[in-house]
Amino acid sequence: MTDLIWIVARSTGTAAIVALVLSVLSGMALRSGALAWLSHNRGVRAVHDLTSVLWLPLAIAHVIALMLDPYAKIGFADLLVPFLVSYGSFAIGLGTISLQLIVVVLISTWLRSSLTHQGWLAIHRLSYVAFVAAFAHGLLAGTDFAQPVLVALAWLTATVIVIVAFRRLTAARGRQSEARSKTVAIP
Repeated sequence: MTDLIWIVARSTGTAAIVALVLSVLSGMALRSGALAWLSHNRGVRAVHDLTSVLWLPLAIAHVIALMLDPYAKIGFADLLVPFLVSYGSFAIGLGTISLQLIVVVLISTWLRSSLTHQGWLAIHRLSYVAFVAAFAHGLLAGTDFAQPVLVALAWLTATVIVIVAFRRLTAARGRQSEARSKTVAIP
C-alpha cells in the first residue's frame, strides 16, 4: 500500500507542475505582446482556463498522498505554515508556498468582478512566484528529478517560461517607451 501511495504522490506532483506550466504559458500567450499571434486564440484560452483549475485538485491529491505516506510525515500544520517539516523543510516549504499562492490566484479569479483590474492583475501575477516555488520544490524535493529525461524537460520548460517572460517584459517596455515618445508637450 505504501508503494501505491508513493506512486500517487509522485504522479500527481508531476501532473500538477505540468498543469501549472501549461497554465502559466497559456496565460502569458493570452496577454503577451511577445506572443501576439496566440493572444486571441480560443484554444489557448480553453487550455489556460482548464489547467488553471486542474492544478488545484492535482496538488491537493499530491498533498493528501504525502499526508498518508508514513515516510513523508506531512501534517496538516505543514499545509498552513511553510518550513515546519522535519526533513527537507526548505524544499517542502516551497511547495506549501506555491500551493497557497495558487489558491490565492484562483480565488482572485473567481472574485475578479469585485476587484479592480489593477488589483486582480497584481494578485494574478503571483502565479509567476508560485511557478518558481513549485519548480524549486520539484527540483529539491522531487525524487523523479533523478531521471535525466525529466530533468531535461523541467529545465526546458523553465527556460521557455523565462524567455517568454523576458520577451513579454521587453515588449511592454517598448510599448511604454513608444507611447512616451508620441506624447507631445504643450507649451
